[in-house]
Formats: sequence, C-alpha cells, structure tokens
Amino acid sequence: MLLRRTRPPTPKQNHLLAALPAADYEHLLPQLELVRLPLGSAIYESGSRQGHVYFPTNSIVSLLCVMRDGSPAEIAVTGNEGVVGIALVMGGETTPSRAVVQNAGYGFRLNARLLQRRFDRGGPLQHLLLRYTQALVTQMAQTAACNRHHAIQQQLCRWLLLSLDRLPSNDLTMTQELIANMLGVRPEGVTEAAGKLQAKGLIHYNRGKITVLDRPKLEARVCECYAVVKREYERLLSPTVSLSSATA
Repeated sequence: MLLRRTRPPTPKQNHLLAALPAADYEHLLPQLELVRLPLGSAIYESGSRQGHVYFPTNSIVSLLCVMRDGSPAEIAVTGNEGVVGIALVMGGETTPSRAVVQNAGYGFRLNARLLQRRFDRGGPLQHLLLRYTQALVTQMAQTAACNRHHAIQQQLCRWLLLSLDRLPSNDLTMTQELIANMLGVRPEGVTEAAGKLQAKGLIHYNRGKITVLDRPKLEARVCECYAVVKREYERLLSPTVSLSSATA
C-alpha cells in the first residue's frame, strides 16, 4: 500500500507573507527557513535577545506574561495570521513576554535584522506589519478585559475559537492543565467548564485532544471579546485591504 505524502508547508500559508506584494515577498523568500515547532517549546524567553522572527503556518504560539513566582498567563495567540517577535522589528531587542508553542506544527523563521531593515524603508511591508501590530494590541487588551470580567467557560470558548481560527482543522492538542496555565485559572475550573461544553455536545475531549463538534453553538456561548478581536483582525488584515497608500 502506498503511503500518502503530505505536502511541505509553504510560506504563503502564513497570511501576512501571502498578503505581501510580489516584490517584497520575492525579496524575503530566499531568507525564509522552514522550522518545526514542537508542542511546548519556547521560541523565546522573557528578556532574552532573539535573532529571528517566526511566521507560523499550521502551528499556534502563545505569548505569555510570566509572574515572579513562575506562574504564566496568556496575553495573546499567534498563528497563520501573523508573526511572532514583532517587537524585535519595531526596535526592541528584547520583550517581556515568553513565546511558547501551543499547537505543534511548522513555521518559517527570518533574520530579525533583515526584516527590520526592510521595515525601516517604509512601503507596503511596513504598512502591513503596523496593521498587524495594532490587531495584536487589540487582542492583548481584550484578553485582559475578558480575564477580569467573564466566566471561565466564556474564556475557554474564546480561547478555543481564537485557536480554531488559526488552524486548518477542528482539533486541538492541549491538556486541561496547560489550558488553565494559559488562562491563568485553576485546572479544576477548566475541567468543570470543558465538562459542561462536552455534556452539551459542543466539544469532545479525550487524553489531551479537543475536537470542536458544534462551532455555531460555541460561538453562541462565547463573550463579546471574541467578536471584537476577530473583527479587528479582519478590518486590519483582510486580503481586500489596499496597500497602495503605503507606496504613494
């Protein structure tokens, strides 16, 4: 029996890279290096100097704020819609957050100085990265508000939907303990919330694998934070957004 070979990831599976004008994309293409991003691996640590930025294709990276006692809390997620390490391009050599792979997969890494030089020239690349940064800041702000004002089940629904938006399937590989760390809540709270969603037939959870069975019902239960973040990403990063103003 012949084994079916899967096609290797391509840079244009990342929406930011795919949105670049042909000239900008062709300039970066030879410098893009395909890398495997294993579950739980740290792309960068808080305060450390980093030489690369990462463009995920079928993986998800969590940006974490780590407290002095070591306890983490997720402030944003990045997948095929964006880039990990944007602070390095904006002139910051380090960042106070920690970046950890939440869902294993692949991505393309690029020398941060090379991208910064292209960014400093202005034009469509700079315009696109600034739009992405604004969308990312919106996600961070809304995450903080959600964690303060909404129930754990609503936070879990938001987390699941944001993750699904960045994956090609309805399956997530993540233990409830890790989800609790991401949300900054007790594991018992996530267990109870996930159990209620499973009892209603919205998700199926087994041995660290979560499958979303009914997305419309999940969207009906989520708080407004998910829609706010989704609308902002669509507004700022839609394929129909013209970059011509950046070249005028």
